[in-house]
Amino acid sequence: MEERLYDLIFICRPATPEEDINKIVATLEQSATEHGGKVEKTERWGARRLAYRVEKHREGFFVYMAVRSTQGDIIKELERRLKVSDAVIKYQTIRLDEELKRQQKLVHHRERRASRRPRKQAPPAPQQQVPPPAEQTAAS
Repeated sequence: MEERLYDLIFICRPATPEEDINKIVATLEQSATEHGGKVEKTERWGARRLAYRVEKHREGFFVYMAVRSTQGDIIKELERRLKVSDAVIKYQTIRLDEELKRQQKLVHHRERRASRRPRKQAPPAPQQQVPPPAEQTAAS
């Protein structure tokens, strides 16, 4: 079965204690391993200003996780756990392996088109004629 790579970013309320955020992260990591996945990276980005209001909040505590799995159901379970958590105000999951495949396909397509296109050769630069040196007249 094909291995999938996901980015998971979630935002907690700004007043959420650090221990509650640690519990959420631990729960997600445990759930991922139970469903045959692996959390490769977890980063706590800290409190940051939001681009727009979310549930009347202007700030939030950002957490990033990179998850690798061979099963698609793992993300459904992680999203379900984030949805029922009171501390989480927003989350987003992105499937990276599909995006990487799409980028590779575009690069391959561009290279194929470039190889079929005849290359334009630059016209030769015009040669400048050097005027003959002016003859000096002898002044007597």
